[in-house]
This record gives sequence, structure tokens and C-alpha cells, in this order.
Amino acid sequence: MHVLFVIDPLPSLKAYKDSSVAMMRTLVARGHTLSAASQGSIYIDQGIVKVASVGIELVDGADLHEHAWWRENAHRESPLSAFDAVIMRKDPPFDMEYVYSTHLLEFAQAQGARVFNSGAAIRNHPEKLAITEFAQFAPPTVVTRDMKRLRAFHAQHGDVIVKPLDGMGGTGIFRMRESEPNLGAILETLTENGTRTIMAQRYIPEIVNGDKRILLIGGKPVPYALARMPLAGETRANLAAGGTGVARPLTERDLEIANTIAPQLAPRGLLLVGLDVIGDYVTEINVTSPTCFVEITEQTGFDVAQFFVVALENAVGA
Repeated sequence: MHVLFVIDPLPSLKAYKDSSVAMMRTLVARGHTLSAASQGSIYIDQGIVKVASVGIELVDGADLHEHAWWRENAHRESPLSAFDAVIMRKDPPFDMEYVYSTHLLEFAQAQGARVFNSGAAIRNHPEKLAITEFAQFAPPTVVTRDMKRLRAFHAQHGDVIVKPLDGMGGTGIFRMRESEPNLGAILETLTENGTRTIMAQRYIPEIVNGDKRILLIGGKPVPYALARMPLAGETRANLAAGGTGVARPLTERDLEIANTIAPQLAPRGLLLVGLDVIGDYVTEINVTSPTCFVEITEQTGFDVAQFFVVALENAVGA
């Protein structure tokens, strides 16, 4: 296969722990060819969705802590449908440029491109709102910009997490305890004085045991989760917020959640999904660029990238 990655600039990737790089290394090991492009390199010309891409080769024996882990070869401009698979791995923010990109990817699919995750599927599954489809697994949650409703939710549950719908890496997340003195200021800031919709969830005390990332690939769960442990005194467990990751086998509850959600999402064009699970509850469903491949593989020996590439090969028919 010739696989195109739509991705952030390669020099910005931390190759030693980046899930996309792990995918690339496994693809090359299995004899496939790689190209890369930025989100802004996708365009429409006379009705055809095209991309300005660069072929990349991985450098044997490269130190993945350095930038010299790849080299460029041929630059090309071609229809997206010329590639055997297109992997959308652009990180959020999920802004309007990202939305436009999902439309371009969807148009490309109508022209024969094979895109994973598909443009429509990414666009139609906002990562925080998507849990409302599976309310049986979600903590008590309200989504609104109405300040009175948010205050009432806080009064009902006493200990509440509030967060923007478009945040990533733990940004913009606040915990409001029962006696929160800055309640009004937090809500005014997050909702921009009642003009921006946010999410509020009952606080889950089990966060002290980690915020688990469960990966769903090709409609099946990876048998290990990465429990991201928060720093002492910190509410957020995201690795980007300083949390540390500990791989653990999926529990019975994890499997119940995963085996219910995975078969429903995979047929929608979501080859790779990352569930965020705290205690018994799903708090987010990540579909843009789920991570944690390397950490799980290094700690358990289960090759997540291999699991993904086999699923990709099966999806493409390679």
C-alpha cells in the first residue's frame, strides 16, 4: 500500500513516543510506502480533491529523540484517491479549518479515496459530545451555555467538572467543589458570559486511580488500557498536563463498555477510537488522533501499531 498521513509537521512530532510514527514504522516493516501532507495541503482543483504531498523514508537505526528519523524523497501533487489509504492524524484544535478539512476528505471519499478515520465520521462525532449517545456509560452530564442550568447542576451534585467542548490535553478544565468561591467567574469565563456551550459532569473520585485510555481498532478493543495518573493535587490526568501512564489489562467493566461501543462506531468509518474511562464511566470518545500506542506496547509487549496496521490492511483489502 501507499499510505498518506495527513499530519502535523514532522519535525514537531516526538517520534520516540508518537503513535503516528509507530504506525509508520510498522507500515514500512510490512513493506508499505509512506507519504505525508499537512492539513493545508489538501485542495480542490476543478472539482477533484487533491493534495501536495512528500514521500518519506524512515532512517534505519535513527535516534527517535532526534529529528533525523526520516528523509524526504519525491514531492507530488495528486488526487487523494491515488493513495491506497489516507490516515487523518492532524491534532486538534477542532476549529473551522478542521471542519473544512473533514468536508474535503468526505468529497475525496466520494471520488474513491479510502480515508481513516473518515471525514464525515470525525465531523459527526465531536469528542466530548459523543458520550451522550452512550448515556448508560456516562456520568451525570449536562451540556449547555445557560448559567442558571449550570449553577443548578452544580448545586445538585456538589462536586463538578466543567470543560469547553473544543479543548484538548486537559486545557480549560476546572473542578468546582461544593463551596467553590469562584463559581461565577469560572462559568462566566468558560461560557464567555453565556454565549458559548460547555459541558459539566459530576466529579468522579476514581480519577485518583487514573483516567484510562482504551483503544478501539477495527471494531475491537486493545486488551490493555493506559491509565494516566494525575500529579499530586491535580485534577487532570492528561499526559499533556503532567500525568504519567501505567498500562493495565482491561477490567470486566472496561470490556463491557468497549464491546458495546466498538461495533457501533467501526461501521461509521471510525477505524481508530480512543475511549477515556474514569472508574465505571466514559468521559470522552476521541476520534481525531488517539494516542498511547507506544506506552502500551512498551509496558505490555502487545504491539498496538501492528494491531492497527493489520486492521488497516483488512479495511483496504491489501
